[in-house]
Amino acid sequence: MKPEILEAADAAMPAALDRLFELLRIQSISTDSAFAEPCRAAADWLVEDLNSIGFTASRRDTPGHPMVVAHHDGPGPHVLFYGHYDVQPVDPLELWNSDPFDPRLEDTPKGKVIRARGASDDKGQLMTFVEACRVLKAETGALPCKITILFEGEEESGSPSLTPFLKANADELRADFAMVCDTGMWDADTPAICTTLRGLVGEEVTIQGADIDLHSGGYGGPAVNPLRVLSHILAGLHDADGRVTLDGFYDGVAPISNATRAQWDSLNFDEAAFLGAVGLSHLAGEQGFSALEQNWARPTAEINGIWGGYTGKGFKTVLPAKAHAKVSFRLVGTQDPAKVRSAFRAHVNAMLPPDCTATFEEHGSGPATVLPSDSAEFALSAAALSDEWPNAAVFTGGGGSIPIVGHFKEILGMNSVMIGFALDDDAIHSPNEKYNLASFQKGIRSWVRVLSRLGAA
Repeated sequence: MKPEILEAADAAMPAALDRLFELLRIQSISTDSAFAEPCRAAADWLVEDLNSIGFTASRRDTPGHPMVVAHHDGPGPHVLFYGHYDVQPVDPLELWNSDPFDPRLEDTPKGKVIRARGASDDKGQLMTFVEACRVLKAETGALPCKITILFEGEEESGSPSLTPFLKANADELRADFAMVCDTGMWDADTPAICTTLRGLVGEEVTIQGADIDLHSGGYGGPAVNPLRVLSHILAGLHDADGRVTLDGFYDGVAPISNATRAQWDSLNFDEAAFLGAVGLSHLAGEQGFSALEQNWARPTAEINGIWGGYTGKGFKTVLPAKAHAKVSFRLVGTQDPAKVRSAFRAHVNAMLPPDCTATFEEHGSGPATVLPSDSAEFALSAAALSDEWPNAAVFTGGGGSIPIVGHFKEILGMNSVMIGFALDDDAIHSPNEKYNLASFQKGIRSWVRVLSRLGAA
């Protein structure tokens, strides 16, 4: 690759930043129907921008927010690039130091940052790829790979339209592999390619006791208390060593390989700093495993919310008729989400006392993902990233879930390469979200290098 292309990318940064700011000003909040028009506007903006650099792009309407699909021919492998243009709500607004949809550059002790909702998740990330394509077209007149782009508008609201859209358009979207830019760096100087993601099962459970709320002075003692029942059930999800007690829960969970353990050990992860950054000091998960193993390679059961009875100001002596909880399970290996859901419901029902019933509501599910890090596209991408950043690229695991990666594998038969330039302190779902200006600039340069290497292979 000619160094003049990277020099051109740097020279084009002011214009690239202006374009990003235009996109960041669009209030594309997908969870609130009041923002349906801004979501369409964001999709239309991307269509126009992609067409301006030679893609054949179009907005594809769905029952929810639109998809953006774009195609560009090229001589190399066929790459499907994925990102999402929708953003999280901005509440609580009073905690923002500036208007979340009025992007600005801000000086911080860690350098200049772009401050706006969506700056990191995921508008800034997806635009690194678009700007890399723009530079390559301007400097060489072509792209080194055949590229299809898919930009989604519902990632932050559960992606209800995504699976039907992928199935209906599978032949058009299928490529040699996908590239997903919705992850992050290992640290500010070390790029990362994420090779594993945990799966997810979400459940909401309601325990019903009496027909109505009861006065604790008149019924406390004789009447069953659903909050007490629910608390007992949830407390039984773990044993004293932090292991999940559900029958068959660890089916499909395998220990990590010696090679993977050595790779993770080489990252020199500081557990004390990791916990200390959020005001904690003791590793609280499954005993016998490091923090990285607990986060990347071990399954979990977590209580995300519990409520019932009176929770307002003051005090009300009531036995609630109902108690509720939201519980999530992170999955690894080949754990079956359906079996985990069934095991949880069986656990709840087995612990119900007389006069109580349980009802359940699903909140999504998906299996874990393990990607072939020994493939050519992983090696080429790692080499390209290593050329750009101070430190060589590392392979990491992911504690969270990115459902699109599983959908690409299941529906389109493709593996994904997950490359992102976000940092842990970007506050992606919180007030004052940021994206380091260096992440944006070097992200563009990184994609130039990655696409060039893939095309030359």
